[in-house]
Amino acid sequence: MNGVSIGKISPARRAAFDVLKRVSEGAYASDSLRERTRLLEGRDASLASQIVFGCLRYQGQLDHLILRYSGHCADQMDPAVSIALRMAIFQFRYLERVPPHAVVNEAVELVKQHKRAATSLVNAVLRKVNREPVTWPDLETELSCPSWLLKHWADQFGFDQARQIAEAALKQPSLYIRVAAGSPAPESAQLAVTDVKGCFRLLSPLTPGIRLHDISSQSIIPLMDLQPGHSYLDLCAAPGNKTLQALETPLAVAIACDISWKRIREVSAGCSRVVLDATCPLPFNRKFDRIFIDAPCSGTGTLARNPEIKWRVKPQDLTRFGEKQRLILSEAAQLLASGGKLLYATCSLEREENEDAVCGFLARHQTLHLAREWRRLPGRDEGDGFYAAVLS
Repeated sequence: MNGVSIGKISPARRAAFDVLKRVSEGAYASDSLRERTRLLEGRDASLASQIVFGCLRYQGQLDHLILRYSGHCADQMDPAVSIALRMAIFQFRYLERVPPHAVVNEAVELVKQHKRAATSLVNAVLRKVNREPVTWPDLETELSCPSWLLKHWADQFGFDQARQIAEAALKQPSLYIRVAAGSPAPESAQLAVTDVKGCFRLLSPLTPGIRLHDISSQSIIPLMDLQPGHSYLDLCAAPGNKTLQALETPLAVAIACDISWKRIREVSAGCSRVVLDATCPLPFNRKFDRIFIDAPCSGTGTLARNPEIKWRVKPQDLTRFGEKQRLILSEAAQLLASGGKLLYATCSLEREENEDAVCGFLARHQTLHLAREWRRLPGRDEGDGFYAAVLS
């Protein structure tokens, strides 16, 4: 630390810096933020969250401004320096009632502790930052979205919808919870009814103990037409929101599976839980009336909640996920009872993981057919982006 006192940096900004550093090393923002801020006061935790998600959502714009003010590309700087600059510029330009002197001083202190030689650069850059309107050099920068991803969406959905998807990823998402029929709503929570049965928009601040469940995610399970007495297999269950929703129907058999024991522990204890790799032969000697595959995917439908994904995902990842998804479909199909339904879903917007995966599977398994296809798009529909296909 070079003998520098850490007391000069507020708990919120230190937490935000630590989380963004972890994200740069491969962690997920939501998980890291939850862990890092759990002991902070509400006000500090809220500011840390604003900074973390703001920096990730607007990273394209922030990096353009770093280049403009410093003459250096952010991705060629020491990570601690680029993170500190993004944080400070975001606070200057996007947050109200933030004291400029505190932003500058704390950014410089953060850099002192990690890259002392860069403190003069950071100080000089931040003295140039202002709130004047900026003419962005291209659409990629304006929307803070990689150009290949914008083009991919435009090819699938058209230019206007692609822009709406990217714009939706810059906004703080609404919060939703599920209240099962006959269950009480959380005390003191202010709720608004949505067009999805059992789904409510949360209008009051999120409090401990309230389990969030996105509106698009809540729209998936009804596609399966679960009936009392059905046998049900969920092959990619963690963290368990959809499993809980399925268990609202009195089922004869319900089994939730996931590759991670740590994650499947979050799934309701109201059903059997099995740790397994769904791409391998499945260890069940019975058939199931309903099988649900909430397939591992790129997650590009969740960019408003997980903005780091847009800076991580690469075109080759889509092909890799597609291959894995077809393997899971092939294993699941062997356990589907006669007259049963298999529901395949992803929170991806990409055809390689959706239509192409399903069509590739059906081409080799002609005993099943596509009964229904369904999609929600950010910017057009409420909530995350989702794709689903019902096979029977």
